[in-house]
Amino acid sequence: MPPGDRCGYRGRVRDPHVLRSVAGQLSPARRADDLRRLRAERFDVLVIGGGVTGAGAAVDAASRGLKVALVEARDFAAGTSSRSSKLIHGGLRYLEQLEFHLVHEALTERGLLATRLAPHLVRPVPILVPLPAGQGVRDLPARVLRRAYYGAGVAAYDAFAGLFGGGRGMPLHRHLSREGARRVFPSLRTEGLAGAIRYYDGQVDDARLVVTLARTAASLGATVVSSTRAVGLIRQAREVTGVRVRDLESPAGSPEGEFEVRARTVIAATGVWTDDMSRMLDDVGLRRGIRVRASKGVHLVVPRSAITGETGLILRTARSVLFVIPWGGHWIIGTTDTDWQLDRSHPAASASDIDYLLQQVNTVLDRPLTTADIEGVYAGLRPLLAGEADSTSKLSREHAVIEPMLGLLLVAGGKYTTYRVMASDVVDRAAHRLGARPSRTADLPLLGADGYASMWRDRADLARRHGVPVGVVEHLLERYGSLALDLLALIDADPLQASPLAGAPEYLAAEVTYAARAEGALHLEDVLTRRTRVSFETTHRGLESAGHAAELMGAVLGWDEARREREVTHYRARVEAERQSQLMPDDATADAARLGAPDVRGYPADRGADDGAAGLPR
Repeated sequence: MPPGDRCGYRGRVRDPHVLRSVAGQLSPARRADDLRRLRAERFDVLVIGGGVTGAGAAVDAASRGLKVALVEARDFAAGTSSRSSKLIHGGLRYLEQLEFHLVHEALTERGLLATRLAPHLVRPVPILVPLPAGQGVRDLPARVLRRAYYGAGVAAYDAFAGLFGGGRGMPLHRHLSREGARRVFPSLRTEGLAGAIRYYDGQVDDARLVVTLARTAASLGATVVSSTRAVGLIRQAREVTGVRVRDLESPAGSPEGEFEVRARTVIAATGVWTDDMSRMLDDVGLRRGIRVRASKGVHLVVPRSAITGETGLILRTARSVLFVIPWGGHWIIGTTDTDWQLDRSHPAASASDIDYLLQQVNTVLDRPLTTADIEGVYAGLRPLLAGEADSTSKLSREHAVIEPMLGLLLVAGGKYTTYRVMASDVVDRAAHRLGARPSRTADLPLLGADGYASMWRDRADLARRHGVPVGVVEHLLERYGSLALDLLALIDADPLQASPLAGAPEYLAAEVTYAARAEGALHLEDVLTRRTRVSFETTHRGLESAGHAAELMGAVLGWDEARREREVTHYRARVEAERQSQLMPDDATADAARLGAPDVRGYPADRGADDGAAGLPR
């Protein structure tokens, strides 16, 4: 049987006799076969960028029957798409800015994700809007006006969701007195508090959604390969006909490490790297069309015990909006919103970023948080369409699609929640010249969505059949949906797979094995940072889990002892560099500290750096 048949597809679409869950497995064998396809075949659409927009574009194009390839320089969601506030939301503040079209669009997408496309990954999270009390009786009219003002905004938010949201998927808002607010959030400081309004938005593990999108594209027949960096555009006259790609997993000096991928249309969904793609056309004198500015957003993670509350919080600050969001056994606090012009692969959080967030959140908490409470920190970059505004918080969150040269489409801007709209818009432009049918992704459940509701309802029976606690089944269903059956099958075959991951009892050994076997994880960092969130959910930042995870991954990927040690060493250096950066006073010194650790995928060699100088093996 040809290798492509074993992966569940033949050419443009998958074999209809193969289950989508099987056809969508990003296994080591699948990667080798997809690399062969990249070298040998010509594609209708080649997508550069494995973030949420690029993976969404691959799903959209493949679902139209097009022959699709997706290449990603590092890991899926390695950049912006794994470092968000973990919210699928309409943008409550956009109502205040009268950007009703953005709210309409985002709430429609929120409803689709929560009810149809990914109900296993997007679920309601309650959020409080605290209302200030003002000073004394004389402030009573102003207090009434403030409640009416905020209440009208939240009511409009709910109205937009009800009228246009494509299926609400979220409960309605509710007004609370000061005592009511204190009951649901005991840690909320009552001085100066008049009450609160509780509303709902969607919460998501952003990296898991992106991996699910990549697998969904693969299940539809797309060629999907990470660790493949686009290094140049291939042109014939004034038309782009493909991309030159470097396989970052190839041995140094390998003649097969760099090759050409032919395509009728190239879509670049590269986020904060959009300007780099545009610069590849400088030699033909074309205007770049889109300019993107990077805005750094930093988030803190603290244990659930540090704050007593049943809901999240949203607070207005001088620079941005601050969220305090429940996240399993933790809280996520963020975000900052500052211009960033340094290393885009590994944006660094500085001590000043951390101090700013602590200062802002402590204005409303009865017990102030300190750096001793912090379990983890992560920083990401938002790709904002550049304008004339000095502040990144004033730049556009809308998206743009341009075609600077025949055969090349660039998509940039937007927000995580509206990824499907961005993907549909850019593929529409490609479909116009390729003759493909309209987008159908509004009605296409992602992998794991089909059967999820019934499995959740019968989760106790499912637990009994597989001999595991109900809590384990619930955990797997909330992370994998109906694909949880794949992990339960691993546990049935080897009960040790039900053991907790060392240093991270919230996760199972089976999840690490499955990440390497079916989710395209190639390095230890991929598993500890994105397939799981051990890197920011534990005070040790994953160091106590690294050895165990390397053994589990190595059993799938064929790592020998030296390779396992190298992966652990690289990961340890990454954690240490991040910790050092978070002690630095400003962006420049934090960036320098973070760059002290080489990238496991070989980026230092691309920049001319020497791994040996850092004392780390390649």
